[in-house]
Amino acid sequence: MSIRVGPDGLPRCAWVGDDPEYRRYHDEEWGRPLHGDRALFEKMSLESFQAGLSWITILRKRPRFREAFAGFDPAQIARFDAAEVDRLMTDSGIIRNRAKILATIGNAHLVLDMPAGELDSLMWSFAPPAGPRPASLADVPATTPESEAMSRELRRRGFRFVGPTTMYALMQSAGMVDDHVEGCHRAA
Repeated sequence: MSIRVGPDGLPRCAWVGDDPEYRRYHDEEWGRPLHGDRALFEKMSLESFQAGLSWITILRKRPRFREAFAGFDPAQIARFDAAEVDRLMTDSGIIRNRAKILATIGNAHLVLDMPAGELDSLMWSFAPPAGPRPASLADVPATTPESEAMSRELRRRGFRFVGPTTMYALMQSAGMVDDHVEGCHRAA
């Protein structure tokens, strides 16, 4: 099943299920073009924390992530020291994974080293041309040549937790690709 009709009568991509927050995210955010270094840094960070977990877990924790990580302001995060890492490791409102916390701090340093707008330009440079709409969820890939290339380039620059599957999820959520399946009310 690739489409599921919600309690409001709207057909949506079946992965949404019945969770109201997932419906809101699907309808208002997922697949809509997102620009800006800070917004994309947040998306990259949250997608990195999601690796190995469900997105709804991250979505529910996103408000606390934003508080704990200073609104995903790279300049503030880059100043996080060992005491901040220890504080984050005790914060049950986020995912307490030391490697991912340290990667977020390191990635913030790398964003600061880039000229303003470069992260946005870099990430969007990997957006593929629009292709055929997926007919079903089975047609939605986990990675693409573009997400693999984005991952390679980010890793080359020193970014961490930016594997090709994570970067494809970012491309979907940031609207670089539109994977709303045929029949979904959000399908363009």
